[in-house]
Amino acid sequence: MLTKLKDFVKIHLNDILIVTAVILISLFSFAAGYLTSDYRQKEPIRIETVP
Repeated sequence: MLTKLKDFVKIHLNDILIVTAVILISLFSFAAGYLTSDYRQKEPIRIETVP
């Protein structure tokens, strides 16, 4: 069974790498967008002076 898995990975290595890269890039893009939108929704800091 393990030899079949090794053979499968050897045959389809390029496809596995491409799919893994696409998934990682998609996750990174989502995380970057989420962090950016979270940053912009915060209210700005207000400095008020007391008379």
